Amino acid sequence: MCGIVGIYERGRTNQVARELIHKMNETIVHRGPDDEGVYTGAGIGLGFRRLSIIDLQGGHQPISNEDGTIWVMLNGEIYNYLELRRDLEQRGHRFATRSDTESIVHLYEEYGEGCFAKLRGMFAIALWDSRERKLLLARDRVGKKPLFYSAEAERILFGSELKALLAGGVSTDHLDACALSDYFSFGYIPAPKTIYSSVRKVLPGHYIVASESGLRDASYWDLSFGEVETRSEEEWCEIVRGMLCEATRIRLMSDVPLGAFLSGGIDSSSIVGMMSRVMDRPVSTCSIGFDVKDYDESQFAQRIAKLFGAEHHESVVRPSAVEIVNKLAWHFDEPFADSSAVPTYYVSKVAREHVTVALGGDGGDENFAGYRRYIFDRYENQLRRHVPGWMRRGVFGPLGEWYPPLAAAPRVFRAKATLQSLSRTPLEGYFNSVSIFRPDDKANLFSSDFAGTLGGYDSLGVFEHYYERAGTDDLLSRIQYVDIKTYLPDDILTKVDRASMAVSLEVRAPLLDHHLMERIASMPSSLKLRGRTGKYILKKALESILPNDILYRRKQGFAVPIDRWFRNELKDFAYAALIRSNDGILDAKFLQKIWDQHQSGHYDRSAHLWSILMFRKWQETFAA
Repeated sequence: MCGIVGIYERGRTNQVARELIHKMNETIVHRGPDDEGVYTGAGIGLGFRRLSIIDLQGGHQPISNEDGTIWVMLNGEIYNYLELRRDLEQRGHRFATRSDTESIVHLYEEYGEGCFAKLRGMFAIALWDSRERKLLLARDRVGKKPLFYSAEAERILFGSELKALLAGGVSTDHLDACALSDYFSFGYIPAPKTIYSSVRKVLPGHYIVASESGLRDASYWDLSFGEVETRSEEEWCEIVRGMLCEATRIRLMSDVPLGAFLSGGIDSSSIVGMMSRVMDRPVSTCSIGFDVKDYDESQFAQRIAKLFGAEHHESVVRPSAVEIVNKLAWHFDEPFADSSAVPTYYVSKVAREHVTVALGGDGGDENFAGYRRYIFDRYENQLRRHVPGWMRRGVFGPLGEWYPPLAAAPRVFRAKATLQSLSRTPLEGYFNSVSIFRPDDKANLFSSDFAGTLGGYDSLGVFEHYYERAGTDDLLSRIQYVDIKTYLPDDILTKVDRASMAVSLEVRAPLLDHHLMERIASMPSSLKLRGRTGKYILKKALESILPNDILYRRKQGFAVPIDRWFRNELKDFAYAALIRSNDGILDAKFLQKIWDQHQSGHYDRSAHLWSILMFRKWQETFAA
């Protein structure tokens, strides 16, 4: 894993200053502590920070073709580079290193912009073609690796992290108001937006072409749920086991120590199980425990490690709440409200003490419908089919407004969100259920002046964009597609990338292999969610590998007790940050109201308070 930065200046004949590229590189040393590379030419500057994984001696970047007319940088790994290399050598291309990056150089010479579709892996790529004076910026299919860019009048800046662009002189004068509104709905800022109006994210499965004639965005991959394969459960189980094993096997290539995250949940346990099948040594597994019982899964991780004879490493974590909040604010560069970034950082830190590469279980919930919210959404849709729209809007809507938000009560009594969702369309209901600040609360969150700058903007539109493109009428498949395009890249994968790169650890995700994802998308949704059982077919496929009490235990999640933190160790720190002088964006009276509600113990406002706290700490860290 590495970091890339660069500048392209249209029409310039002088070299870009090496000092400026180095300055941008310095902001992402944590992504690549082993080596630095800089290339500058007429109107182009490329910078690279390397975390050495493959071809430790010969993998220096940027790397060029034989005559130096094409230069490439890769952040990530290309798992099929050996077969690509063999094909390219047969076509007459000559290689100077054993690195996977060099295969991209020759692949581009052979196939042009079609090269990205031939790659199997995780990547953010910058490619400079000096003959045509164009810069290509490409991102992997699901967004495992980040890539930001800023398109100014005569200059393009890009980097693996936002802070690199800031070091290059990108203007931060204007926040993107719609992006901030999205943040308080989702807890993350969905691509292509960033917190700054001047910076965008390259979309997953897309590449950007910058040339003398302008900027062009192109898609090279999408996931389709449109064509469903009819097979028996047994056939699907064989397919899942075989493809997961293969996806795991190809991600074991490494010239440095490699292991796995292990929480004791289905996804990470399945990866460790597959690794133990194909490796000729014990798997090195890493996990963390907490001294708060409700949040500790270490006993399950220990059991799986023992089952597969793993070399298990575990650390009991007692997070310093104040310290970790400040650290995360710096590493994430823009507001990010998923509190599971805290345990993700700590497990990455433990893993880095033993390995440089770790395989993880990300992607299982999105592919196989493992989130509990999918169960509730299906039940709500069943009710929608049996209750007329006029009744849902006229009865459930007002009841939802009246019903108190009993977040601290048992789930059976927490009907407010359900009633509100039932009064809406399926997509509106799903949006309501996953939002941190639901529409009624969000209307009170912003100051009247800031709300006016939004001009009626509704974050629901982010979901609508993808919901209509899913290529299927199946309601579960449609929200899976929405999550794969939004929540997966902009929350889950962002969290894993920043938390792991903060400690210079590379993380690979076999469950997000695009061949596996394409096959699972063709599976009937009834095999993913059956009754109240999510990941139904994955669990069936793993019954010969994992114990039933691991497969079918209640999903716990990877979390920290932020509700308690706001009433104890974070209380003074958070209050000082939240209830600060009026910034013209958030309504001070509303903030005080939800703070008091949480402190009373009758409401759980921890998700709301955490999102505001991380926004405030971002403002403070980046002087925004």
